[in-house]
Amino acid sequence: MDQGTTPLLSTPWRHRLRLKTTLSSELSGAVGDLGTYIPIVLTLTLVSHLDLGTTLIFTSLYNIATGLLFDIPMPVQPMKSIAAVAVAESSSGHLTVPQIAAAGLSTSIVLLFLGSTGLMSFLYRFLPLPVVRGVQLSQGLSFAFTAIKYIRYNQDLVTSKSGTPRSWLGFDGLVVALVALLFLVLTTGAGDHHDVDVDDDNDDSEQQQQDVCSRPPRRVSTRLKVLSSIPSALIVFLVGIFLCFLRDPSVFKGLKFGPSKISVLKITWEDWKIGFVRAAIPQIPLSILNSVIAVCKLSGDLFPDREASAMKVSVSVGIMNFVGCWFGAMPVCHGAGGLAGQYRFGGRSGLSVVFLGIGKLVIGLVFGNSFGTILGQFPIGILGVLLLFAGIELAMACRDMNTKQESFVMLVCAAVSLTGSSAALGFGCGILLFLLLKLRQLECRGFGFFSRSNKSKSSIDGETSGIIP
Repeated sequence: MDQGTTPLLSTPWRHRLRLKTTLSSELSGAVGDLGTYIPIVLTLTLVSHLDLGTTLIFTSLYNIATGLLFDIPMPVQPMKSIAAVAVAESSSGHLTVPQIAAAGLSTSIVLLFLGSTGLMSFLYRFLPLPVVRGVQLSQGLSFAFTAIKYIRYNQDLVTSKSGTPRSWLGFDGLVVALVALLFLVLTTGAGDHHDVDVDDDNDDSEQQQQDVCSRPPRRVSTRLKVLSSIPSALIVFLVGIFLCFLRDPSVFKGLKFGPSKISVLKITWEDWKIGFVRAAIPQIPLSILNSVIAVCKLSGDLFPDREASAMKVSVSVGIMNFVGCWFGAMPVCHGAGGLAGQYRFGGRSGLSVVFLGIGKLVIGLVFGNSFGTILGQFPIGILGVLLLFAGIELAMACRDMNTKQESFVMLVCAAVSLTGSSAALGFGCGILLFLLLKLRQLECRGFGFFSRSNKSKSSIDGETSGIIP
């Protein structure tokens, strides 16, 4: 370990700034989570008058910091429950920006406490894996269902409702979405990348011999490597930006140069009360489960040598919001869906999100809040395609449930989470079911009727064998 290395940064900086795959793959992975980021940010900008420029600047700094800290494509995504409450119609009206900030700060305080005291690490260490997989499966399928709605139907982001079926033609028609979908399938396949990592050359000969049978023919392998090297998600995103100007050329007139004016929010006691009760309470369990527990587990699945610490992730979410929310930035977290999306499209190191952060920072400083006029014209169907791949990748992480009991717990947890629209409810049911199944096994082995019968039978057999010469 180098002298400049600290316990927080366990590897030297030069290793964190080194590509672990091709540059094009890292750039493509950088936009892998925009299918969730753009719709939520745009909705909060339109409905709650959140300042887009401020959010872009702060989230860019978060991206750069987390990319260097975790050395994996750790995403920075909106807190979905807070965003949903903020834009929902109610008798009290939409949440104001100070109330949204109060909700984010309240959530960050809880996560900071759980992370700094070690309670989050304790939860992560002792939570049953099938329950965690159930949360991941429900989140992945939820993303996929939302993505299909984005592709098939016109969307009103202000009301968060689907409208009429999307027309086939047009700059945001079904043809555009389907072409993007086919392009991503052809270039990325099922997500099995064929790039060569830096450490692949160090594999022992025995492991290489075991992999020979599973490798495709050399000509096919070369073609797959070429296809995987294409920054497909980045190309799709840039095509979407180009279509923004074709859909409404007048967006050029709405652009203004210069960053937004950043100032400290005035949060009243009433804002704290409304933000905590209406938005923070439903967000806290979702942040614990999806933004910390599920993210850490998925990072261990995708990057076994760089698994994220539950303590670091929890403290990271807390610090980000404790800094940015005071200035009106959108409350954010680390989402398992975003990590799955960035990995799916080629992100293999922290440089992927560092590149994304640099892009956000440039846009935020150059265009500020006026960039919302461009995002307002971005084809929703293309965002749906990106979100679909991210959701499927997250759901596929659950394929390691090998026993029927594990699959049973996972599927019940996922079904309750999806039906009740509450990860906390599904998590509670999953924990209860897991404990009941363990209790059933314990009872049958040591305390139940069958165990006594088996014991009696064994005693009789022993006595009989002792009598027979």
